[in-house]
Amino acid sequence: MLTWPAPQIPQLPGQGGPVRVRDTSTGELVVAAPGPDATLYVCGITPYDATHLGHAATYVAFDLLVRAWLDEGKRVRYASNVTDVDDPLLERAEATGVDWRELAADQTALYLEDMTALGVVPPDVYTGAVESVPDVVAAVRAMVASGTAYVVGAPDAHGQGAADVYADVSADPAFGEVARLDRDAMLALFGERGGDPARPGKRDPLDPLLWRSARPGEPSWDGGDLGHGRPGWHIECAVIARDGIGLPFDVQGGGSDLRFPHHEMSTSHARLLDAGHGARSHVHTGMVGLHGEKMSKSLGNLVLVSRLRADGVDAMAVRLAILDHHYATDWEWTDDVLRAGRARLERWRASVSGNGGPAADATLAEVRAALADDLDAPRALRAVDAWADASLAGDATEVHEGAPGVIARTVNALLGVRL
Repeated sequence: MLTWPAPQIPQLPGQGGPVRVRDTSTGELVVAAPGPDATLYVCGITPYDATHLGHAATYVAFDLLVRAWLDEGKRVRYASNVTDVDDPLLERAEATGVDWRELAADQTALYLEDMTALGVVPPDVYTGAVESVPDVVAAVRAMVASGTAYVVGAPDAHGQGAADVYADVSADPAFGEVARLDRDAMLALFGERGGDPARPGKRDPLDPLLWRSARPGEPSWDGGDLGHGRPGWHIECAVIARDGIGLPFDVQGGGSDLRFPHHEMSTSHARLLDAGHGARSHVHTGMVGLHGEKMSKSLGNLVLVSRLRADGVDAMAVRLAILDHHYATDWEWTDDVLRAGRARLERWRASVSGNGGPAADATLAEVRAALADDLDAPRALRAVDAWADASLAGDATEVHEGAPGVIARTVNALLGVRL
């Protein structure tokens, strides 16, 4: 699958220090990538609707991590996916009378436009669920052969009925270590977020679907001895991460609503496929709300990036509005939040419009330090604000020629904001 164009990232003097992030599995701050290489997998969209601010906040957050790693001198390998066949997509296509493939392609294209406008560095590996089917089939067959997966149900003499394949969570002794929830909480969330705990024939209500056999009216693919069907959600990400960046990898990222069951299950699948290897750390972004409710497609309370752009809002103002909140916190989108982002962008652009200004070295160092400390974007913004205020006030004791250029490159390279 083709991704979006990569933004140009300016070179900066020196380099950043080791980036630490909070591993939500343990609550501890950890070095995000301890070696010379850095690997990241971020769960992508299910393209049945346009990119909303919740999506944008997640992808901007992990864009900061990629940029900080590059500034640290790491060789970065980043993978993501598009779940271009799934129940919500099929349901939306049926409700609107649009072919599911057309809907997926249209919304994926719009997402790419939004990411380009927001200056997000694209993944190196960008794979759709549909194109991953052969690899998923091979992985599920291997799990069945190893006894870590099993079949529930069987077609009748006329080839009707379900023969679905499930992972056996009891085969993974580390299952539960990602979200660290008790069983009752896991069962409740599993049922709410796409699982089927009440499915008859399963060994454990928490066992997740790996391969869904073909149902009438649904798309399906040849799974060999698995029968015709399509992948489960969690195995899709496990296989794409394994094949795209290898196991183990440094960071698995996504919204906090993916912590369970999606990241728990996909990490478990990865361990069962590759001798206990999965993500070393899990990093989750907070939820963005609107009018007191989490912004979500199911609720329909969405602020769409594409709509803001169509209304003439500079995407860099949207990005600054997002960066004004720490990635791990829940926050609310309001008109005031957008006004603040627009005002900051205007002020920063005015501050770098001259040939000289206050010394930039300390500001660059503070932005780097802020990002190294769990991607603290609000702290980084305050550092640039202080420089901009001093520049506009003209009260620097010494004017440094070229300082505005250093600030502009700093903001572009590390924060992804084009001035």
